[in-house]
Amino acid sequence: MKKKFIDYIIIYLGCFIQAFSITCILKPNNLTVGGITGLALTIDKFTGINYTYIYYSICLTILICAKIFLGKKEVKKIILLSTTYPIILIIMNHFKFNFLQDTPDKILICIYYGIFMGIGTGMVLKKGFSQGSSDTVAKILHKKFFSFMEFTQVLLGLDIVILVFSGLAFGKTAVLYAIIMQMIYSKTISAVLFGFGSSLVKVVIISDQLVKISQFMSNTINRGYSIGSVIGGKNHIKREKIISVCSLREAMLIKDFITKIDEDAFINIVPTIGAWGKEDGLQNLKE
Repeated sequence: MKKKFIDYIIIYLGCFIQAFSITCILKPNNLTVGGITGLALTIDKFTGINYTYIYYSICLTILICAKIFLGKKEVKKIILLSTTYPIILIIMNHFKFNFLQDTPDKILICIYYGIFMGIGTGMVLKKGFSQGSSDTVAKILHKKFFSFMEFTQVLLGLDIVILVFSGLAFGKTAVLYAIIMQMIYSKTISAVLFGFGSSLVKVVIISDQLVKISQFMSNTINRGYSIGSVIGGKNHIKREKIISVCSLREAMLIKDFITKIDEDAFINIVPTIGAWGKEDGLQNLKE
């Protein structure tokens, strides 16, 4: 119960940071973004209806559509924040002020928004919650109309349509600023979810010197590994391979060692978004 209570504190703190980003950075500086927020701001611009009420209406509509087209399982993921986050946004809008009123540089404003919004969203996502925004709409469109496309393509297309629509109200320059904010926002979310630690990579090694390589990994750089098997595509010969997740620096040390003992070895190094475990350099599963 204590852990759940702390989780909900983190989730709603993230929601308040998101609402602050919109009401005190984005809206006062006449900027827009993609997604449901951008759609609500654009409709506000055309109609004069407060964007927070438009946002709430859109969220409730998405919730109903999710129930109809995606089922109860999907609704359970989004119902809590779909109904409570818009209320936070409405409350924050009553206390709005321009957090960056002394900052005339729009690029700096975009950076501030991307960082604040990314931190808030990352805090929510890290606890496994979603606000049922444009990603849920994209799931519905993907299931009902665009199953021949990848989900990410549908989501990207939806954001592009909203940004084009926003451009009619805010101008072409605002759309460019929205793209900049989206890039910073995405990077910040990744940092919140996966940390600022050194980049991890997955290393796959096929060699005739696996015993020496495994000893080097265990004794010299203190890195764990797994051993699997692979069958060659041309000769159909079965060989063993070493698989490990390590830092880029460690991967280069492994490569340099293998170069000295087996120039015919195969080495594949692939970027890894995140890895969890008890080994050195990995994130703890509870974090």
